[in-house]
Amino acid sequence: MSSEFNLKSEQRDNCIVVETTGYINNIGGQKLVEEFSKHHNEGNKNFVFNLAQSKIVNSIGISFLIEVIEKLNDTGGKLIFSNLDPTIDKTFNIMGLFQYAQKADDVESALKSF
Repeated sequence: MSSEFNLKSEQRDNCIVVETTGYINNIGGQKLVEEFSKHHNEGNKNFVFNLAQSKIVNSIGISFLIEVIEKLNDTGGKLIFSNLDPTIDKTFNIMGLFQYAQKADDVESALKSF
């Protein structure tokens, strides 16, 4: 896994799927928020963050994810995390993120939730 953070996004049905690669830290978190904001400002409210290629999220990265969740909750949107590494899944659970966002095993399962 590359330590450099990259992402790509695509419109799938009524949802934006954002696929990440690399470490979600201050740099990765900021890029995620920028990508989210671009699509959210266009009126998109449903997002899937596919973290299959991101195995580490630090506390600063989590703070950026919380920012996304708050913006979506304020606008009636929905975020689903998919393909979570077991360590990230456990961390998100401990942090309480799944009280405000959902998780799915894979992108296809997530898309069925919208």
